[in-house]
Amino acid sequence: MQIFPAIDLRGGQVVRLYQGDYDRETVYAADPCAVARSFLAAGARYLHVVDLDGAKDGTLANFDTIAAIVKQGGLYIEVGGGIRTEDRIRRYLDLGVGRCILGTIAVKDFAFTERMARTYGDRIAVGVDARDGYVAVSGWKELSAERGVDFCRRLRDAGVKTVIYTDISRDGAEAGTNLDLYRELSEIQGLDITASGGVSSIEELKELQRIGTRAAILGKALYTGRLDLKTVIAEVGAC
Repeated sequence: MQIFPAIDLRGGQVVRLYQGDYDRETVYAADPCAVARSFLAAGARYLHVVDLDGAKDGTLANFDTIAAIVKQGGLYIEVGGGIRTEDRIRRYLDLGVGRCILGTIAVKDFAFTERMARTYGDRIAVGVDARDGYVAVSGWKELSAERGVDFCRRLRDAGVKTVIYTDISRDGAEAGTNLDLYRELSEIQGLDITASGGVSSIEELKELQRIGTRAAILGKALYTGRLDLKTVIAEVGAC
């Protein structure tokens, strides 16, 4: 299973939000490049980066920071947050980013998402964030009328290969991930699922691996020391 340590950027710093709440932020580091290097030194091959400023207001406030992380090399990097146009996708891919993650735009302009998946293949992923089982958009403030699992099936049918699925209630809470949800998602043939939100133990990761989850994103549990990245990679693998 692929392990993606996460760097969430706000104002150029590495932060974590509790359940996506911008008013409940913890700053963990002032130097994102140093954090990326520490992940690489621990054996990471993959990195998940979110531009929280971009997600909130659509700006490219952290573009230079992301460019600096990419320039260091050694990591396959996926980036999300405020990616709502093909121009922005191209800008990130031209930097050397491996994959761009579409969020709210995937719900609000499904035709655009389908077109981008057809054009860029697996260099496009979709982040599906759900609250109480339903897709949430616009910084998790709005709930759609569609169940997250059903939306994932539609994405698969539209040609999307990778979905990063977050149960909002678990995000940043270190309360464990929603294993029953990922068991259900694993039954969708032809779709690679990345588990995100609340992953906080080796045992959970091994169960996610057992049920066929393609990847897992590790956030707060790494920053608080609850999980050690080197140990995770040794025990779960990063193939």
